[in-house]
Amino acid sequence: MSTIIIGCDNAAIDMKNIIVQYLHENDIQVEDIGCDSVKDKTAYPVIAERVCLRVLYDVADMRGILLCGTGLGMCISANKIKGIRATVCHNIYSAERSILSNNANVLCIGARVIGYELAKRIIREWIGLKFKDGPSTSKVELIKSLEIKNFK
Repeated sequence: MSTIIIGCDNAAIDMKNIIVQYLHENDIQVEDIGCDSVKDKTAYPVIAERVCLRVLYDVADMRGILLCGTGLGMCISANKIKGIRATVCHNIYSAERSILSNNANVLCIGARVIGYELAKRIIREWIGLKFKDGPSTSKVELIKSLEIKNFK
């Protein structure tokens, strides 16, 4: 894993700061896109776009983490960007399957939905996995073909 790009809206600043510290403590390179203050009213679609464009265009094997109140708004916004496969995960099994079955490149978490320790465990699982060719490869290719067909 090269670098994790992370961003949040002002509903998830505390969780973002804890996750950034956790990633640093585990020698994982992280780039914090913001927000940095509850006074920062940057809307979550703007943050999602910033993170996702970095994931797609700057360095190979990058992944992104997006945090908001529920994770849902970030996920919906992220999936509007061609090449992004974002998923909301609030448990470890979903995080595992998001990589092994769906080759997700952006993880979305709701800061108002789960606690810090569970978020760290989900992220540890998600970061530690890599997608491998197998039974899910054809499904991921079908997702990509839907994207090509519908994102014109």
